[in-house]
Amino acid sequence: MSLLLQMTGPVMDLTYHLRALPASGTEAEVTGFAMAPGGGFNAMAAARAAGMAVRLGGTLGSGPFAGIVAARLADLGIALARPPRAGLDQGCCTVLLEPDGERSFIAFPGAEGHVAPGDLAAIDLAGVSHVLLSGYTLHYPQARAAVAEWVARLPRAVVLVFDPAPVVARLAEEVLRPVMARADWISANAAEAAVLTGEPDPGEAARALARGRAGAVLRQGAMGCLLASGGTLCAVAPHRVTPVDTNGAGDCHIGSFIAELARSDDAVRAARYANVAAALSITQAGPATAPAREQVLPLL
Repeated sequence: MSLLLQMTGPVMDLTYHLRALPASGTEAEVTGFAMAPGGGFNAMAAARAAGMAVRLGGTLGSGPFAGIVAARLADLGIALARPPRAGLDQGCCTVLLEPDGERSFIAFPGAEGHVAPGDLAAIDLAGVSHVLLSGYTLHYPQARAAVAEWVARLPRAVVLVFDPAPVVARLAEEVLRPVMARADWISANAAEAAVLTGEPDPGEAARALARGRAGAVLRQGAMGCLLASGGTLCAVAPHRVTPVDTNGAGDCHIGSFIAELARSDDAVRAARYANVAAALSITQAGPATAPAREQVLPLL
């Protein structure tokens, strides 16, 4: 059975539903609030919903936020690849959600931003088929060097999927280079792909990202995604929905793609599955709202 090891730790999302983003020096009108695990949790939840076994290799802390995350991980049957870290709680991400579903983030890391070489040495890779790494982990000063070195030494039989994340322009070249060299798949949005490749055209950027590796997925939100693999470029049509909350949609797409790719070994099918799953996820409020596999299959 395939097993996904998620190397980016969860955070706690504090989501505020707003009438509109506030101007500087003013107060927003808030119509709703929710608190739930997010960040690295989202892709894990999506992979589990698609039927894949998942383990957390990122750092879980020991404070009150970490306790909530640990309970949700247990609910989903997601085990820890290493013990929780004492003395640090999970980080917090404030999500400002506008009426059309668009979201803005204000975040600060906690335990998930701390990864030491000794932590990684404790991870047992037996049975691990896929590893997922986000650019956020490479951005944390207390994690990036150790994680980049560990990733570079992964056995070739393990498929590494890299999500550069919105912080990609701020990643140090010395940590980005070995990860890009090792990545089998890259999943990025258009802005992130342009940063990585220097190509403003999404199609050319997808081709460039795929060069020398198994492939690349360029996520385009309501437009679906582009799949570049084996020297070909395929536009995968979206599943149309009315958005409620787009927070976590990219993570849902990534986790769903990995799970279906591991199951079917068919990248086009995996991209179609991910498009439908991500679309369904934004019809509900919350960062980790991936649909069950049974909901997705009839819509492929």
